[in-house]
Amino acid sequence: MVETITQNGTSPPSEVSPSNTQRSSSRHSAQEKPWNNKQNDTEERQHLSREISRRSSRRQPRWWKIRFFKGMIDDVKRRAPFYLSDWTDAWDYRVVPATVYMYFAKYVAQARMLKHLSLSDYFWSPRDNEFRQRHVDIANPQQQSKISLAFSLDMFVKTDNSYGVNEVLLASVLGCVVFGVFACQPLVIVGVTGPITVFSYTVYDIVVPAGYNYFSFMAWVGIWSLIMHWFLAISNSCNSLTYITRFSCDIFGFYVAFIYLQKGIQVLTRQWENNDAGSPYLQIMVSLLVFGFAYLCGIIGESPLLHRHVRKFVEDYGTPLTIIFFTGFVYIGHMRDVSLDKLPTSKAFFPTTDRSWFVNFWDVSAGEVFLALPFGLLLTILFWFDHNVSSLIAQGTEFPLRKPPGFHWDIFLLGLTTGVAGWLGIPFPNGLIPQAPFHTASLCVTKSVMNEDGKAVRVTDHVVEQRVSNLAQGLLFLVTMTGPLLIVLHLIPQGVLAGLFFVMGAQALAGNGVTLKIIYLLKDEELTSPTDPLRKLARQKMIWVFVAIELIGFGATFAITQTIAAIGFPVFIIALIPIRTFIMPRWFREEELKALDAPTAGEFVMESVGGAYGETPSWGDTPRDEEEGDVAIEAGREGSHARGIEKRE
Repeated sequence: MVETITQNGTSPPSEVSPSNTQRSSSRHSAQEKPWNNKQNDTEERQHLSREISRRSSRRQPRWWKIRFFKGMIDDVKRRAPFYLSDWTDAWDYRVVPATVYMYFAKYVAQARMLKHLSLSDYFWSPRDNEFRQRHVDIANPQQQSKISLAFSLDMFVKTDNSYGVNEVLLASVLGCVVFGVFACQPLVIVGVTGPITVFSYTVYDIVVPAGYNYFSFMAWVGIWSLIMHWFLAISNSCNSLTYITRFSCDIFGFYVAFIYLQKGIQVLTRQWENNDAGSPYLQIMVSLLVFGFAYLCGIIGESPLLHRHVRKFVEDYGTPLTIIFFTGFVYIGHMRDVSLDKLPTSKAFFPTTDRSWFVNFWDVSAGEVFLALPFGLLLTILFWFDHNVSSLIAQGTEFPLRKPPGFHWDIFLLGLTTGVAGWLGIPFPNGLIPQAPFHTASLCVTKSVMNEDGKAVRVTDHVVEQRVSNLAQGLLFLVTMTGPLLIVLHLIPQGVLAGLFFVMGAQALAGNGVTLKIIYLLKDEELTSPTDPLRKLARQKMIWVFVAIELIGFGATFAITQTIAAIGFPVFIIALIPIRTFIMPRWFREEELKALDAPTAGEFVMESVGGAYGETPSWGDTPRDEEEGDVAIEAGREGSHARGIEKRE
């Protein structure tokens, strides 16, 4: 039996308890409260109410008093009962296509930030000849005598060969294994993405000309960030996620989508550096074909065309098959005579440069250690926002999740992986957008229901919540670092990679809230549904104002990343939160903000951070007493199952 809930998500007035008055997200509890027992008379209920209020007021800490480790402990208590089922629930077919799709999407998303250039054209330093010989020794497992081209990531080029493909792959392995096995929310995909690429080469441009060792400096950036992440985790800083709404997430997702599109265009513009005149035109053609076919596969999956099983197969495996087909396509007929730039590879399991996997971070001066502190702070700001937003979107209201999350614990793990990545001299991994929500979407199981018009439609029944798909991706990345697979991957032309860049960017834009509001504004008013919530707003001009604010926030973030001041772009991102919380309510009416904005995730997901937006939590603790919190944790175990039944009904 599912607990009766009113339309606004609260219990009926006659059943409101002191707990529900402070924290409506406790409604998921399936456990009977003492004051709701019908056998208790009025005096007993009043006595219990007074006792709980007295105890709550005594135990509730002030804002400056933080109950350290409270959030992390609660996260583990909530999730621990589901740990075994996280493995047994993976016995589901949806895990296979989710793993395959995310392997291609994530690997190509990281590896396709490619740049083709001649070594002599790029490296202008006196060490040119020495570096060219060293690169030949590392990049060619067969020690071939002639190599005229170097292929590398944006970080590889802009950090003078500091980070290569193997470093990026190892960072992905680290993130997938740690979060797949130990995270409270294993659905979140962790790896190397665009923002950390900007951060890495911007730090390089600042510290290397000053004579500092880049890897040692980045190791200390990671150590400082580890300390800050752990402090944020144990002090329950994630309770402030209650203020992050779709407004901030949509702007950041819009920014990431345009970064993908920009990188795809940059890959194609660099093809004119190739000496073969036909190369850039063939690469552009291949990129457009890959984009068209891969995007079409997603459309077919949502259409009524073909049989349901065929549609699902096309949606699940269309992107990987598109990559494989067009990789071989360029070797057919006269196209095989065209010299194409391809995916870069290096020696299996070795760093790109001539160094050990472990950085001697102790061989630095005290001044360098403390100079790394502000960089660690900026990295922590970026990761705290980026990873939490990725986690929120991956657990959005459109996904009927049944198992509780754990934001505090996952930030603790993120600090651990950040520190380890610094010690290994690899890029810092964190939550990925849009891969994280794509991962959850690929694990959705649908069913057919009849709508109000009597037509059969497919709706999401549940999500296969498990750890295997995330862990399996990490193991696949580890296998990818072997020599044979690196040789195979070297056959992929950059045009295919640019096309996948366009696919990821377009898919991220298609479902973004900013895009949907722009489409609404451009629609013919006569063809707009009268039931659309935006249509009901009295002041339609405020929709334009809201979208304008979102575009200004996106433009400021995107613009600063194109300059030397890119190191400060996390500050612009985090500033979106107070703008939405404190400034915009002065301009917009309450009903307008409810229509234009919403919490990113439902209250079931937001339970561990104090509830959804609108419930003001205390910094460092939740506004309930110790015993009541323990009851809610136990109830959450039962309530999560009840919530899943409610969704299916």
